[in-house]
This record gives sequence, C-alpha cells and structure tokens, in this order.
Amino acid sequence: MKNIVNHVGVIGLGSMGMGIAQSLIRKKIPTYGFDLNPQACDALLKYGAQATGKNAAQYAHELDAVLMVVVNGMQVEGILFGGEKPLVEQLRPNTIIVLHSTLAAEQTKQIEKRLVEYQLPLVDAPISGGAIKAAEGKLTVMASGSSELFTQLAPVFDAISERLYRVGDEVGLGSTVKTIHQLLAGVHIAVAAESMALAAKAGINLDVMYDIVTHAAGNSWMFENRMQHVLEGDYTPKSSVDIFVKDLGLVMQTGKALNFPLPLAATAHQMFISASNEGFGSQDDSAVIKTFKGITLPEKKV
Repeated sequence: MKNIVNHVGVIGLGSMGMGIAQSLIRKKIPTYGFDLNPQACDALLKYGAQATGKNAAQYAHELDAVLMVVVNGMQVEGILFGGEKPLVEQLRPNTIIVLHSTLAAEQTKQIEKRLVEYQLPLVDAPISGGAIKAAEGKLTVMASGSSELFTQLAPVFDAISERLYRVGDEVGLGSTVKTIHQLLAGVHIAVAAESMALAAKAGINLDVMYDIVTHAAGNSWMFENRMQHVLEGDYTPKSSVDIFVKDLGLVMQTGKALNFPLPLAATAHQMFISASNEGFGSQDDSAVIKTFKGITLPEKKV
C-alpha cells in the first residue's frame, strides 16, 4: 500500500466540505472538489483546486483518498455504488474512503463491507465544529479505522483538524461517538429554544436573558451560538432543522438497537420534526423556537 496520501478528492462542497477542501489547498495538498453546484466548483477552482466537477469519476485514477462530506448515508451510497459505472469501480485499489458524513454505525459498517470487494479501505471519521472551524482547518474529528490508514492520512488530518480522536480500530465506533455528540447538540438547541421562548412569554427582554445565561452556569456552547441567531432574527442555515431531524433520528435508531431509553433525545427529535412540519426545515436549526406559539420573536433588521 502507499505510504502517504498525496492527491485528495472532496465530494460535497457545502459549507463544511468547502472549508475542508480549502484547508487542504492551503497545506499544498493537491485537491480535487466535486459537487452538483457549479458555483461551488468554480469557487474552489479559483481557490487553487487541481480540478473540480460534478462527478469524481473523471479524476478517479488520480486520487489517493476520497473525503465524503455529503448530507446523509443515502447520498454516500448513491455516489459510491450508484449508476451504470459506480465510482467504486473506477477508483484505484487501496484508495482510502474517508467518511465525514454523519451516519448510523450499522450503515457505516455495511458500507465498509461493500467496499472490501473493491479493495477500498474505509476510515469512519465524522466531524464537528461547523463552517467556521472547517474554513480554519480546526475541525474536531472522531474517527475509527486501522492505524496504518491513519498514518497514511496524517497530512490530511493535520490540514483539516485541530483535534483528532482515534476512538478505535473498528469502523462504526466513530459514527457512534458522533451520534452521541449529536444527541447532546440537538437537546441543547431544543432546550435553549424552550428557555428563550419561556422568557419571551414572560416578557423578559431577550437580550438581557441571553447576557445573563451566557455569564452564568446554565450556559452551553449551543445556547450561546444558536440563541444569538434568534436575537438577530436571522435563520440563515448554518446547520438546518432538517439536519437534526436526521441526526436525532440516528440517535433514536442507536438507542433502539441497544434497547436503551433516550427520553430527552426523543422529545428533542419531536420538536425538530414539528419545526420541519411547520415549514422551517431548511432554516437554521435555531428556528425550532418558532414552534412555540403566543410569543413575539426578534425580526431581522434590514
């Protein structure tokens, strides 16, 4: 097998994938970007990518690793295994597939098994930190896979992450850790929204409430970050309501598989489902606060 990864393809150039690709380019790693959005491809090409396009197949033989930064498992499987000439058939043997998307551990394991047929190793490497950290090359990566693959990917992880946690050899462990993290993140957003909605109902000035909480014991990173969006009346998605419909759904699947009760996660999941059902699915996940009735929220200043 190759000793080091040189040429890297990034599939999915949304806010996270774009930041990852740009971080690789800044570290002088030859980078290829792929997305259905031509504007994203053009932007990365101008930033210094080797090449960009809608499909990685054209450059498959040049890649040492493929980083998957797409929305869900369905997209991952469609990109790798779909179509008349699946990407897996065009990549060179031993090209490393790095799965940054958030999937259920069981689905990640099944993908690994399917990749074995094509001699394509998998690293299970979910990420956290948001678009800003991605752009700065300071993501947190919670990953699992063989130590040999981590050695080969060292320049990649150095370029994109501030903290790399290798949680074990077994693929699926990284996905499980990310799922548990998303349980916390989703519940924190939901309870932050509930608390600010209660403050609004009680007639408390929301700016004052925010200032008190962010300087007191009840604060969390999610409260401080997401409730700022509420104060600004700006629900431009950094991470959407529908992302947490999906991610908390994965949390519930994990709990069911382990026969383990998750009462707070279940409630938060229902809150995000309600927000999506009311038409807020594509808005920032802080828009879950809009499901509370009888309150007046700040409006975006024009």
